[in-house]
Amino acid sequence: MEDNNLEKKYNKFIIAVSIVIPVVVAILFGVKLKDFGYNVEPLSMLPPIYATINGFTAVVLVAAVLAIKKGNQKLHERLMTLAIALSVAFLVMYVAYHMTSDSTKFGGEGAIRYIYFFILVTHILLSIAIIPLVLITYVRALAQRFDRHRKIAKITFPLWLYVAVTGVVVYLMISPYYVY
Repeated sequence: MEDNNLEKKYNKFIIAVSIVIPVVVAILFGVKLKDFGYNVEPLSMLPPIYATINGFTAVVLVAAVLAIKKGNQKLHERLMTLAIALSVAFLVMYVAYHMTSDSTKFGGEGAIRYIYFFILVTHILLSIAIIPLVLITYVRALAQRFDRHRKIAKITFPLWLYVAVTGVVVYLMISPYYVY
């Protein structure tokens, strides 16, 4: 019973965070510090850094799955916590970049343009959907409800991996159009 209570205890938190993060990011995406009188240099060094963090996140996620398949629960826990921390670091840098810099327009034409926007839109939508999935999966592990944890992790893992990998792909596709 106590494990169910832990899950229930975190449900409101998960719902709140899953709503607040995308809303705050959307709002901050439109906020430019220079519009408020702050004379800040664009943080143009951040996109390659946060793209690299996305790449590391993908590697950490795969390593975490391999660790649990080998029965190394402690390593799996540590790697999953690292993956969450990397995702938070990405988010902070992403928002900071967009608060100090104008958005970069994709300059590709023809079929590549449609491919880019398909990848970008699915990346954005799944990055929103992954928030509650990661939190629910994590809380189920904390509650030691490993049967339920495994069930949702089978959904969470491939989606989170897709978000991490497509974050790198989006960066690589748009990077030739950055103005430094």
